[in-house]
Amino acid sequence: MQKESKELLAKAGDYLSEIQALAQSPLTIMEVCGTHTVAIAKNALRELLPETVRLISGPGCPVCVTDSSDIDRYLYLAAQPKVITATFGDMIRVPGTDKNLQILRAEGADVRIVYSTQDALELARKNPDKEVAFLGIGFETTTPTVALSLETAKQEGIKNYSVLSMHKVVPPVLKLLAEDKELVVDAFLDPGHVCSIIGIKPIEFMAKDYALPGVVTGFGALDILEAIVMLLRQRAEGRSEIEIQYKRVAKAEGNPHAQRVVERVFEPVDASWRGIGMIPLSGLGIREDYWAWDAARKFALPVFHSPETPGCRCGDVLKGLLYPTQCPLFGKHCTPLKPVGPCMVSNEGSCAAYHRYSQRSVD
Repeated sequence: MQKESKELLAKAGDYLSEIQALAQSPLTIMEVCGTHTVAIAKNALRELLPETVRLISGPGCPVCVTDSSDIDRYLYLAAQPKVITATFGDMIRVPGTDKNLQILRAEGADVRIVYSTQDALELARKNPDKEVAFLGIGFETTTPTVALSLETAKQEGIKNYSVLSMHKVVPPVLKLLAEDKELVVDAFLDPGHVCSIIGIKPIEFMAKDYALPGVVTGFGALDILEAIVMLLRQRAEGRSEIEIQYKRVAKAEGNPHAQRVVERVFEPVDASWRGIGMIPLSGLGIREDYWAWDAARKFALPVFHSPETPGCRCGDVLKGLLYPTQCPLFGKHCTPLKPVGPCMVSNEGSCAAYHRYSQRSVD
């Protein structure tokens, strides 16, 4: 074990030395994956890098980018009688305009934390006299399992199961970031889990059309350091490409089987992102063949127009325009124990990562 640790430290040292040598001029890199955000903070990578390399967080946390109106919509659903709301645990304390799922559960709503869509389906099988609504939140990584749950419900005739789809896809928001005049970014750490599903073809336009290189990156400290080296090498060689560092998992073609499952069940729709607004074709709606299992249609859910939380700068954090520590609420009125915005609630949120691992101000 000692030998392995020494080898890892030596490798990290090699990467850092090469970064130091190549980073003679400023380079701003954005990560668009919440797991990267946590890994960077946990391993103090910002503190290890030279001042010329600046890491900023983008809209990579699915809970954080869920719009206030969608949050109020699923809270409305959870308050309906004879409805079991099935959700992943990180949604429980996300604040809506007035309440959250935790408060609703204390008031008597039937809210269950599940660890998979199969758990949600099993709830529906065991409770035929109640409706089970699963909250579908996530990027391309989680949508295949949700799609499979809808196919299973249709095949087995489980009519008391439904999904409220708030799923989002990454390529459209990357395009928006590339065209944002406020944002200064030179390169991207692309999400390893997402690209393991979709491959690199859907994001190659970033390098070809906008001269913004990217590296599909794994989630260890060495993965991230190697990806930064790869981006710096691209700049030094005058290249702009989408490369894969995370080759042990991500393939150029992605996962064709998962892509087909998603295509059968979901279709692209416009979606609103917290702090960003409406992005065309950046969401996934449930196709007509599965409308009987679409919670929005089954319960005729109203469309909410909810305001953003006053003072919360989560939207600017998600766009990489400021660091969490620059939000006036950070660490004072907004903490993990009493979060004001979703970036402080989710384990993958930028604000939660900064609060947990580093409260040092970043300029």
